Amino acid sequence: MLTLTVNGQPHPVAVEPRRILLDVLRRDLGLTGTKEVCEMGNCGACTVLLDDEAVYSCLVLAVECEAQEIETVEGLARGQELTAVQEAFVACDALQCGFCTPGQILSMEGALRRRPDADEAALTEAVTGNLCRCGAYRNIVAAAGRVAATSSGGAG
Repeated sequence: MLTLTVNGQPHPVAVEPRRILLDVLRRDLGLTGTKEVCEMGNCGACTVLLDDEAVYSCLVLAVECEAQEIETVEGLARGQELTAVQEAFVACDALQCGFCTPGQILSMEGALRRRPDADEAALTEAVTGNLCRCGAYRNIVAAAGRVAATSSGGAG
């Protein structure tokens, strides 16, 4: 039994030590915005923030996360108020089919929290591990660049 802090809320869960964070988020907590695709760290669809750092939840054991803050795409918006990154994704048409969007948004959130004034090269690097089969990369980087250009306090 352990307690995971997800999106600011404590969640007591009973997990076997071998279970990955992705599995616990989706199956135990019902947070399906974290996508289950490759389970090998190749696609980025399962990206979450772990203490504000973008990580692939398919490569992290749930037991490793007990003393850390986990943030999923469901925890970003406050009611109907989107984060600056989410708003920029909409404004810049940085999503097409939408399947990779949660991982892309969380990767950019993490990058902009670490470096609010990130340049295009840093933002491009932030999404290099996230696959977008629709090819929306240019708009994804443009959306994050829009936030970096207008935000003095970072994403969020």
